Amino acid sequence: MIKSELVQRIAQANPHLYQRHVEMIVNTILDEITAALARGDRVELRGFGAFSVKHRPARTGRNPRTGAKVSVEQKNVPFFKTGKEMRERLNGGSV
Repeated sequence: MIKSELVQRIAQANPHLYQRHVEMIVNTILDEITAALARGDRVELRGFGAFSVKHRPARTGRNPRTGAKVSVEQKNVPFFKTGKEMRERLNGGSV
């Protein structure tokens, strides 16, 4: 599912909302999550999961094509851990 499909499904489930308003809400939520992660904050949505940032230190890697050693710089990467309710629903449990 892509973002436009998500917006469409939410708008269909909530006929009292205009699709353009739903799109603004979804964009605002995603922007706020991104901004919080950029600040180094953790974003927890109970039952759904938690977004956080993990630091990956610099390392020496290999070019898969040539096998040559390459330097990989340190970086921060987004990380998502599913919540208990989501894990149970995905594995056939009823919540």
